[in-house]
Amino acid sequence: MAIKYVAEPFRIKMVESIKMLTREERIEKIKEAKYNLFNLKGEDVYIDLLTDSGTNAMSDKQWSGMMVGDEAYAGGRSYFKLVEAGQDIFGYKYIQPVHQGRAAEKVLFPLLLGKGKYAISNMFFDTTRAHVELSGARAIDCVVEEAKDPTIRAPFKGNMDVEKLEKLINELGPENVGLVVMTITNNSAGGQPVSVQNMRDVSAVCKKYGIPLDIDAARYAENAFFVKQREEEFKDASIKEIVKEMFSYADYFTMSAKKDTIVNMGGIIGIKEDDELYQKIKGNTISFEGFTSYGGLSGRDLEALAVGLYEGIDEDFLRYRIGQMEYLAAKLDDAGIAYQSPVGGHGVFVDAKAMFPHIPYNEFPGQALAVELYIEAGIRTCDIGSYMLGNDPDTGEQLKADFEFTRLAIPRRVYTQAHFDIMADALIAIKERASQVKGYRITWEPPVLRHFQAHLEPIE
Repeated sequence: MAIKYVAEPFRIKMVESIKMLTREERIEKIKEAKYNLFNLKGEDVYIDLLTDSGTNAMSDKQWSGMMVGDEAYAGGRSYFKLVEAGQDIFGYKYIQPVHQGRAAEKVLFPLLLGKGKYAISNMFFDTTRAHVELSGARAIDCVVEEAKDPTIRAPFKGNMDVEKLEKLINELGPENVGLVVMTITNNSAGGQPVSVQNMRDVSAVCKKYGIPLDIDAARYAENAFFVKQREEEFKDASIKEIVKEMFSYADYFTMSAKKDTIVNMGGIIGIKEDDELYQKIKGNTISFEGFTSYGGLSGRDLEALAVGLYEGIDEDFLRYRIGQMEYLAAKLDDAGIAYQSPVGGHGVFVDAKAMFPHIPYNEFPGQALAVELYIEAGIRTCDIGSYMLGNDPDTGEQLKADFEFTRLAIPRRVYTQAHFDIMADALIAIKERASQVKGYRITWEPPVLRHFQAHLEPIE
């Protein structure tokens, strides 16, 4: 299926040189890294798709904003600029900066969760799941069934299964469910969007049982663009109007601003109107992050973040952004390479289980494909599958993920059409020798978030 590449809605004013190592050098580098892509040096990577978090290219307006950032310890004007932008876009009373998304979770989650409690989500990403478990609670995924079949082209595969959600609440006891989390877009399901109607339905269930609703808002702008494209009610609405509508149904949001806000560092907690909870959040922020008006960030970071909130909801940018994913996905369609379809907002999630049907889940096909992409073309990606999911926190047994994806997460405003052609060509080359690819075993792992540090070896 031929698809036209969407031209960049910007000019390039500065470049960073990158270099491709030889295949022999890449084989040696990944071996030295214990077959963990996180252990590679950035300089040894040609195209870095490990994450779209903090790897974005900031604009001239963001860089100029950094020059006027107010570095006052308390009450700096850059803080108030960020608060005003957050209130304007999301419609929430309180905007608390923190240094990144997992910091937002570390500050908020212990105030709502604890031992014996549960948190339910359309799908938890790894760091969010970890912060639920670190609070003593347990995390349960409740995504719609069609998300579990990569071949089904449904418009909102990120949605919560509302019927299952209510059933879970009744089985667990409403008093034991401390929090419901809506991840938009749904990262672990392949960057799939959530509809506004689904958010309304989930909100109604939460209100019925008195359970607070939090939005994991890392990719809120991409989600809003999909809503405009696919939800009839919002076809004539602006991105900003859609965002405000979506967020009106939640009580809080936790955000890694390193994604859709197009900065290299930053996070936000939003509290719609709960004065008492906000006081507790300020206390935790001071303990864990720094004073409330900087939240672990420099004034220049706050300034860039305030500008990026608006740049991230620009419709021309979002059309180009999603267009990049559609271009790569169309090339994979032509080559018969399966991925979570329709393509998501921040990356292409290749179905490694389909490419390597001979590799079982506990030998990590998603990680195997990630290693092969580095060997083939110097491309760094990551597993979104059983390897990332880890072990059951109670039994220690390897969990089986609903998917075995290899995620090609695309940084914003960084790579060009030629880079996308290299990505597609590399996947096509690997597909041609797929039967020869082996799985992996873990030789060492830490107790939490193992995929960041674990050591692996190929199974011969």
